[in-house]
Amino acid sequence: MATVLERVRTIVAERLGVEESAVVPSASFTEDLQADSLDLVDLILALQDEFSTDDNPIEISDEDAEGLVKVEDALKYLKEHGVTDS
Repeated sequence: MATVLERVRTIVAERLGVEESAVVPSASFTEDLQADSLDLVDLILALQDEFSTDDNPIEISDEDAEGLVKVEDALKYLKEHGVTDS
């Protein structure tokens, strides 16, 4: 099964239209990956869909979403909310 990073990398690449190799933990969604505000909303929804389970629904608040500046921020947030490598 894919790791959290691999799953995030796939989602970000698909949603933002970038190469998976560009999606590294230190990459900024807006500066490095050229996401605009609508892209970020779409990305947050996609992350919630991908990582939510019946036992652990992931709901990223607007306040929390503002703190997700880099890929590593998203990874940290997901892991802090019970998402683990499968």
